[in-house]
Amino acid sequence: MPVTARAAAPEPAALDLTDPQTFLDVDQHAMWRRFRTESPVHWHPAGPDTPGFWVISRYEDAVAVYRDNKRFTSEKGTVLTTLLRGHDSAAGKMLAVTDGVRHREIRNLMLKSFSPRVLAPVVDGVHRHTRELLGAAVAADRVDFVTDVVDHIPMHTMGDLLDIPAADRPQLVEWNTRTLSRHSSDESEFESLMARNEILLYISQLAAERRANPGDDVLSTLATATIDGKPLSDDEIVLNSYSLILGGDESTRMSIIGGLIALAGNPEQWRRLKSGEVTSESATEEILRWTTPAMHFGRRALVDVPLGDQVIRAGDVVTLWNASANFDEDVFPDPYTFDVGRSPNKHVVFGHGPHFCLGAFLGRVHVNAMVEALRAMVADIALLGPPQRLYSNFIQGYSGLPVALGAEPAGEEVR
Repeated sequence: MPVTARAAAPEPAALDLTDPQTFLDVDQHAMWRRFRTESPVHWHPAGPDTPGFWVISRYEDAVAVYRDNKRFTSEKGTVLTTLLRGHDSAAGKMLAVTDGVRHREIRNLMLKSFSPRVLAPVVDGVHRHTRELLGAAVAADRVDFVTDVVDHIPMHTMGDLLDIPAADRPQLVEWNTRTLSRHSSDESEFESLMARNEILLYISQLAAERRANPGDDVLSTLATATIDGKPLSDDEIVLNSYSLILGGDESTRMSIIGGLIALAGNPEQWRRLKSGEVTSESATEEILRWTTPAMHFGRRALVDVPLGDQVIRAGDVVTLWNASANFDEDVFPDPYTFDVGRSPNKHVVFGHGPHFCLGAFLGRVHVNAMVEALRAMVADIALLGPPQRLYSNFIQGYSGLPVALGAEPAGEEVR
């Protein structure tokens, strides 16, 4: 994303946020600055085939809606595409689009598999696998950082958690990318839907096997779990396993890729990281804020709710734009500066409130593993061509990034 917020941007009323091309054509920082300044609770008009919706761009307002699961529901969808259709077929079954008692029951069940203690061996594996992949990239003259390195990291972890055969994982990465975004405008929404169905069918077949022969993986846990003595439904097993792949793979990859671009473009911040002036944890949080891979989440209002100088009516779609909230000047001093030592850094990359991302810990682990590996193993970063942007109004990221990574001299790896 361009880093100047002073560039000209169209007025909010002139922008179509349902069109992925909008996010490729405008300076997003400048665009969101106008929203926050001129129309922070903005009514986006209906399109030919879609209803109108609210656009929330300020941090304080977004957090208020995230926290409020009494007056806003997730069960009509949490991304613009499904919200504008009026329903989400996974509602009441998949954690992200389930509210109330069932949400707490499924979340508590899944949390057992995602505590830092349980994930300790997984964390070790993430760091080891990241260093192996980065080592191969450093040894090569030129690599595509997306396809040669990053595509193999989160899915490897999710694959281990769900015990997905290694040979099947590259296909899952491709399907997952097409589910949440498209490589270009030439690809249709039908292809995205088909990719989603392929993943669901694959998991369904795997879940049937685990019910018959369970192992120690998360999919087996879901397949054999009971709540109040009753097993989860087939849909709950498949959809919640799917959500782990969906969220754990794509957003993490985009943060890592965007983080490398930011470090390459900000030599002073790269120096601070390399010298140990800042911690890898601090750099991780800034990379997450700076990249904000999930540009928005959404809710539907259950009752009339005053917000800012507007009243959101019962039934209205409300979109919460993390891509704006994470650059709100009222919360983040000098927000358009990439600052690996930024503190505090209370971004909303993983959402907020009752639906705070279940995989946030693991997402941070993945980004931190790459930050530590880059600091230890790489002397310099050269971008060899422009990054290839994804075509999406939900995921902000890249499908290609040619780079050359210079190795640290032998015996001088930073620890």
